[in-house]
Amino acid sequence: MKNIQILFIILAVYFSQQAYAQISFKRGYFINNSNQRTECLIRDVDWKNNPTEFDYKSSDNDVTEVITMNNVKEFGIYDISKYVRSQVQIDRSSSVFNLMDNNKEPNFKEEEVFLKVLLEGDANLYSYNDKSLNRYFFNIGSNDISQLIYKKYKTVEDEIGTNNDFRRQLFIDLKCSTISVNDVEDLGYYKSDLLKLFKKYNSCKESSYVVYGKKKNSNLIHLNVRPGLNSSSLSIKNDLANSRDLDYGTKTTVRIGLELELILGFNNNKWAIILEPTYQYYNSDPDIPNRSNTEANYQSIEFPIGLRHYLFLNEKSKAFVNGSFLYDFPLDSQVRRLDVSSDFNLAFGIGYKYSDTYSLELRYHTSRDLLRDFPSNESDYNTISIIFGYSIF
Repeated sequence: MKNIQILFIILAVYFSQQAYAQISFKRGYFINNSNQRTECLIRDVDWKNNPTEFDYKSSDNDVTEVITMNNVKEFGIYDISKYVRSQVQIDRSSSVFNLMDNNKEPNFKEEEVFLKVLLEGDANLYSYNDKSLNRYFFNIGSNDISQLIYKKYKTVEDEIGTNNDFRRQLFIDLKCSTISVNDVEDLGYYKSDLLKLFKKYNSCKESSYVVYGKKKNSNLIHLNVRPGLNSSSLSIKNDLANSRDLDYGTKTTVRIGLELELILGFNNNKWAIILEPTYQYYNSDPDIPNRSNTEANYQSIEFPIGLRHYLFLNEKSKAFVNGSFLYDFPLDSQVRRLDVSSDFNLAFGIGYKYSDTYSLELRYHTSRDLLRDFPSNESDYNTISIIFGYSIF
């Protein structure tokens, strides 16, 4: 088992080094401060937060270079995304209650940022994301870009108040025959709501418009059947008497799991949250002279909860690495007639998935103590798993 652990560590390090490189370059462009347009390949990170720099290269065989916002007025990846540099007044007030102030009005500060273009037409819509901060901006024609005002604040009653002044802004500026007060009075400060209104305005003005953004994969939840084999070992060390130490040996058993995988909608769908309830067991009854009550009967339901990262190899194949916190719930289990009460442990896996349907994973579990309620007995339960997967949907 030690050799397998070493192999696992080597593969995990290799995959982690390759993770960033697997993000593909796509056709794009950027415009520098001299208004010179450069056609190039841009690393498509599918930014969750607005970038301040990006990687690019002139062709597939050229060296990758980094260019910062200070040197770029605009850049885009064709048919996917577009960013423009702008000097804007931005309110960074927190929406966390303990960090809110008592001022209803936004606390504007001037910043230079890359704004993500959501819709481009006679009326333009932009977004800015920075960790928990989410702000929308707009302009009409060539007018200055302004933030759509939305702010959470503390009232005098120490409750949460909301400044929805963005509705007033839009009702005043998006004047057209098909836009009425009903379109804005209940408008949410959400991308979908704002896009719907801006589309309606541009259509009313008979202005052509472009909506930027990837076509989102609607299949973001997967249910996978996960049978496999466990190679498990158990040993017990007794602090009171070395003669009571036991090595139960390594056993190969069957495990069966049902995995729920939630794909996170950023970074090109490379990240996922995983939950996999799994039944596993281990039985051993070593034949030791002059020793009785040595049998180990252990079965449990494991609940690993973790994070998975995919590395795309080609259109149908991808590798993945994942790590999980594993909570174990024993089922009528005893070791040396002592009731099993196990601790949580960690699990790390590397694997391969084909056509989003079939998968194979090698998983390493850190040591688990099965006798935590019996301080004089120190148990060591270790498992290496080979897991086969089939996606139901």
